[in-house]
Amino acid sequence: MRNDIFQKLIYQLVSKLFVFPIYKFVFKGHLKGEENIPQKDSFIMVSNHGSLLDPPLLGHALGRNISFMAKAELFKVPFLGFIIKACGAYPVKRGIADKNTIKTACKKLSDNKCIGIFIDGTRQQDGRVNKPKQGAALLAFKNQKLLLPVAIVNSHRLIRFKFGIPFFSKIVIKVGKPVQPPQSASRDDLNAVTMYLQDNINNLIG
Repeated sequence: MRNDIFQKLIYQLVSKLFVFPIYKFVFKGHLKGEENIPQKDSFIMVSNHGSLLDPPLLGHALGRNISFMAKAELFKVPFLGFIIKACGAYPVKRGIADKNTIKTACKKLSDNKCIGIFIDGTRQQDGRVNKPKQGAALLAFKNQKLLLPVAIVNSHRLIRFKFGIPFFSKIVIKVGKPVQPPQSASRDDLNAVTMYLQDNINNLIG
């Protein structure tokens, strides 16, 4: 209980003191589709991925404490490791099927906490969903949780330089309507929901 309170406090401090000014004043952040965000039950947020800043920007904009998977190496970085862990992030080892990561995600969902998954698994140069993985759909089925498609627009080109002068792109975060979990864990059902999420997110991007 004390750990949950401490985590919420750290999350709020980081979100309001550090993320808010970056989101609102540097990138002129704007949220669309706020009415689609579930306010009581936990859910699995599924998004495109273009920048390392996506997790804090998305978590702040949606107004929910969303736990993202983070590279295991980041937890070894002094101070950064403490902050991301306190904010609910959990480690994932790239390139292998990490059962502990899946167990952690399921535990958070069972505790009515939200998790965030970048459906491509890694950043995309064009900022769109190109090769989606079925992990989000499988977690949704196992935990019977809604999938929330979210598009973060322009995160793949946050900063551009002209004549040595930095120009910051406007970030728009668009929230789609929640998607029901797959009816089964069959490859066809998982693929159908995954493809639907891909189309939904890319349509939100425009």
